[in-house]
Amino acid sequence: MFDFLLTDGQRAFRDEVRSYVASVPRDLIVAMDREEVRFPKEFLAEAGRRRLLGCRYPPGLGGRGLDWVASCAAMAEVGALGYIFACVFGVGAELVCDAIVAHGTEEQRERYVRPLLAGEIFAAEGLTEPRGGSDFFGTTTTAEDRGGYFLLNGQKRFIVGADGADYFLIYARTDPGADPHRRLTAFLVDRGPGVRVEYLYGLMGSRGGGTGRLAFHDVKVPRQNVLGGVGGAYAVFNTMMVPERLGTAAMTIGAARPALDVATGYTSRRKAFGRTINEFQAVSFQVAEAVTLLDASRAMVYATARAVDAGLGGGQQRRLVSETKRFVAEACQRAAHLSQQVMGGIGYTNVFPVERIVRDLRLASIWTGTNEIMAALTAHEWYREYADGHSRNGRRNVEADAEAGDAEDEKVYE
Repeated sequence: MFDFLLTDGQRAFRDEVRSYVASVPRDLIVAMDREEVRFPKEFLAEAGRRRLLGCRYPPGLGGRGLDWVASCAAMAEVGALGYIFACVFGVGAELVCDAIVAHGTEEQRERYVRPLLAGEIFAAEGLTEPRGGSDFFGTTTTAEDRGGYFLLNGQKRFIVGADGADYFLIYARTDPGADPHRRLTAFLVDRGPGVRVEYLYGLMGSRGGGTGRLAFHDVKVPRQNVLGGVGGAYAVFNTMMVPERLGTAAMTIGAARPALDVATGYTSRRKAFGRTINEFQAVSFQVAEAVTLLDASRAMVYATARAVDAGLGGGQQRRLVSETKRFVAEACQRAAHLSQQVMGGIGYTNVFPVERIVRDLRLASIWTGTNEIMAALTAHEWYREYADGHSRNGRRNVEADAEAGDAEDEKVYE
């Protein structure tokens, strides 16, 4: 985030997170990429002890009562450690907590949100299934109502924290014959009997988050662990799309920035033909493009965060969040690519962290909704805004400003 756009309170919190990030040992970063650490529990526990988790939630629950701008600034800082650090930081303390704070009971908030923000327990979300991820209403995991409890059966895959989390937010089908919007229910499922990690994925990057496939075999979920009411999963899902996608955009900037920093330092010192290579336009112009892409990404994240904080909702919010996630993912991947490119062969080795950053950032355009889904959502909401007249909103009708604008017979649409 740009310092000049932050309030004193937002900047102070950002600096607290920055200080913590600076204290994280290099050995943990390396060990996670080697998959010697499967889930960074101590990293999250310390963040909880410092009250850095869930800054948007009320102080009474352990948060700071801050806003989306502060949260995005914090996520960008955590991303500097590596993409997976921001993933695990955000999944529990942003995604899952958002759902419980917005839709949960007081007992659920006390049992699941307060200890999570304190760094005492950890959470994960289970949405994607082996048969697909983007088809939310096609969920095949089932939860049969047995009166005092639901009997949960099914599988969820690509779960960050499958190996490490203490509880999971799980979507399951409770009424197959109902309208799609009332077909599914959200549950808070504790790790326990019948909850098994059946596969841990070997990932290209973003390693060390315990990403795996969970299977549920006749898991008894108490009725009080229903989140948002029976048949209320769609509202929970919609709530989570903001932290899931806006948070992803913010942390992606933080994960890409170190690649540019390393490349800038390297090209300022590396010499060829008697000059440092940053003096050659073939190098400096690529750095300039990377700088521009990151600045544009920050501006977009900041504007969208401000819009959400201001109460913009509905389709316009979905459009802004979706287009921000898509643009930032692609821009930051491009910035990391350019940073690696100007470093030449050494950028392809593990002598510098740039190769890891490039691997990690490949996830940005895939998870929390692929960029293709983001484009589809953006287009859908934009056309709906146009049909409702919101996109024009009293603006001049420029269609008539063409020289032959009154040639109505030439405007053939069918």
